[in-house]
Amino acid sequence: MKQKLLITTFLTIGIVLVINFLSSEINFRLDFTDERQYTLSKATLDILKSLEEPVTIKAYFSRDLPANVAKTRQDFQDLLIEYANRSDGMIAYEFINPNESESTEQLAMQNGVQQVMINIREKDQVKQQKAFLGATLSLGGKREVIPLVQPGTAMEYALSTSLKKLSIDRKPVVGFIQGHGEPPVGEMGQAREQLAVRYDVQELKLDSVEIPSAIRTVVLIRPTDSIPFLHLQRIDVFLARGGRLLIAMNRVQGNLQQSFGSAINTGLETWLARKGLIVADAFIVDAKCGAVNVQQQQGFFTMQHQVSFPFLPAIAKFANHPVSKGLETVFLEFASPVNYIGDTTKRFTPLAFSSAQSGSMSAPLRFDIGKKWSEADFQQPNIPVAGILEGKLSGNARTRMVVIGDGDLVVNGAGQQPRRLQPDNISLVVNSIDWLSDDTGLIELRTKGVTSRPIYELDDTTKSILKYGNFSLPILIVVVYGLIRLQRNRMTRLKRMSENYEEN
Repeated sequence: MKQKLLITTFLTIGIVLVINFLSSEINFRLDFTDERQYTLSKATLDILKSLEEPVTIKAYFSRDLPANVAKTRQDFQDLLIEYANRSDGMIAYEFINPNESESTEQLAMQNGVQQVMINIREKDQVKQQKAFLGATLSLGGKREVIPLVQPGTAMEYALSTSLKKLSIDRKPVVGFIQGHGEPPVGEMGQAREQLAVRYDVQELKLDSVEIPSAIRTVVLIRPTDSIPFLHLQRIDVFLARGGRLLIAMNRVQGNLQQSFGSAINTGLETWLARKGLIVADAFIVDAKCGAVNVQQQQGFFTMQHQVSFPFLPAIAKFANHPVSKGLETVFLEFASPVNYIGDTTKRFTPLAFSSAQSGSMSAPLRFDIGKKWSEADFQQPNIPVAGILEGKLSGNARTRMVVIGDGDLVVNGAGQQPRRLQPDNISLVVNSIDWLSDDTGLIELRTKGVTSRPIYELDDTTKSILKYGNFSLPILIVVVYGLIRLQRNRMTRLKRMSENYEEN
């Protein structure tokens, strides 16, 4: 019996060692995650197959980091191994520890990799340590930088996007239509800064020429003047050849100084209505909203205090779509409902919605800052404020269009100190342009990462099952194993007590 036990033990240890060795040499993973988190997408595989020159990746990752941060390094390494295996030798990579020397640290920072400070707990004390979690990619004389690989983020998106930018000779052109009271691109600084990384952003006038064929995506932000019929025709011609369009428009406007709200008519609303898309001349009101400053006289002093103003909806409900997935809150100003009333030859997908306590009020109207709002004012839950229209929008070519019922959401304004906008406002517009411009499917990877599944969103029954199961299952496993061992020992004793038992 002892000899058998020793043989079994040595065989088990040997098998474990062989498996461990093979796992380090052969990259093979089974992916059971909901979003195929550990499986390379078709977009990435297409990019890897299209590489014509070798790409060198230098990963600047510090060592001896806390386990949760060190996992990021391992995940990034696993990803690079898979990229290298699938690229037919076109991807070469190396890992560099910048903390080894001061010169290596300086080299990492000169190459654009960010230095971050992380908290480390040692002997009941918390101290900070410098760390690097970034990479550079080089192809020929071109270079791209991933300044910081955030734990739990979409690493594949960052890596594949950088490879895509390296492998193309020219950036795609995005045209911002001008000439109808639209804000200049310079007044949309936050959006322009993000777009300039991947696109050649150009202002576009429709007075004398058709939209150039080099432009794939056109953006129309907050027109305030009438749009000539000829200009709308040129947009139709653009769509008829498969062009993509983003519209962020003000259908209504509010003047807080005069406490008055009115409709805006530029001709764009009629053009959209012919395609079945209605941007109503109404104000969305929402219990989940921003605030305005109100002056109040108190004795000899004038005091300012903030009052919730439902005409400034805070949008926190979004569709599970690459454009809107991952957004948390978008703040709008005097937004309008966006609805589709056309036929089934086109497909409409709502992207963003007002809250469960919302409603709409037709223009014109007067604002009452001191109004006491009640539930009766919010009888239209989940009003769409943005959506996608896909299909044959003009001519026979299938194309797509994103429409947002507020044109101010990305306008910072002019002057020395333009206003700073909510990051998700910018993300909604930039994501829309990415999705409209993207034919590779890379935008699908933007939110490919660790999915948040907060327990408070579950029903009470599921919560109880998880709570008590998490506590009792390990104990139950130990008890069951103990009972099995007890039964086996009992059977062994009975066998040995039998009259014809012969010990080997």
